[in-house]
Amino acid sequence: MTSIEPLANAILAGDRAALARGITLVESRRAADAADADALLQRLLPRTGNALRIGVTGAPGVGKSTLLEALGMRRCAAGQRVAVLAVDPSSAVTGGSILGDKTRMSELSRQPNAFIRPSPGGDTLGGVAARTREAMLLCEAAGFDLVLVETIGTGQSEVAVHGMVDFFLLLLSPAAGDELQGIKRGVMELADGVLVHKADGDLAAAADRAAQQCLLAMRVLHAGLATPPPVVVGSSVTGRGLDELWQAIERTVAARRADGSFAARRAHQADEWLDTAVRERLLADWLADPASAAALAAARARVARGELLPSTAARQLVRRSAAP
Repeated sequence: MTSIEPLANAILAGDRAALARGITLVESRRAADAADADALLQRLLPRTGNALRIGVTGAPGVGKSTLLEALGMRRCAAGQRVAVLAVDPSSAVTGGSILGDKTRMSELSRQPNAFIRPSPGGDTLGGVAARTREAMLLCEAAGFDLVLVETIGTGQSEVAVHGMVDFFLLLLSPAAGDELQGIKRGVMELADGVLVHKADGDLAAAADRAAQQCLLAMRVLHAGLATPPPVVVGSSVTGRGLDELWQAIERTVAARRADGSFAARRAHQADEWLDTAVRERLLADWLADPASAAALAAARARVARGELLPSTAARQLVRRSAAP
């Protein structure tokens, strides 16, 4: 029996403490943990891929954590097991999470069929942790039916989270109708659905107007689709629109399963993951070579002094590494 076998068996049995240990292992940057992390993921791989993966993004303050708790509670009540991978901003000092989403999803964290894992975003693009994909696989192996990925939402490239989920949800504020020109077109084009959030109290009417304008924008941006991505008005406080949102997600996913685009999207995401892993491995191996590290340090000094363009330095370094 290998050293990771007991941990793998506990994760397969749905042990949440074991799942947390497994995610800690795959998130570790210690070289000594890399082999065990790979062995654990390989052991669990046959039991992955069965969960619905949903990514949620939006500007800070739009209510992503509030929505995930409300949505998660409803899915738990419906008998599903829900995992939330909440990516927090990182501490510049320790590298750890700052906000701690468990404190902002206190009710959901107490549910026996829910699991919340805050992870530091680090310096990766898209507001996702460096090992979010691996964490999703572990959650699926542990038997969770739904994996929700919350991004930081700091305006970084959302391509990263779109490239690992089945449905990419964009949250907008009730004032979004007046701000559509300032919202990144790329995010709107990537979105599989939009929720105009916090549509309650005095903001309800503004949210309805924003949704109408957003729907028009989505029809233009997704003109090639027979049906544009859904735009829903909702409130996690009153529950307005949350059932409608879930039904829209289920309709979209069902249609994609039927026409084969669901499987094609996952296959494309696996290809992108492989490409990313290859680049990371090549860079790590290259930096591990003392001569390459010394050449990089020398090139950085010349670039800093303005003697050499970064692009030229990069070409020289690559040619040097390729030379026999």
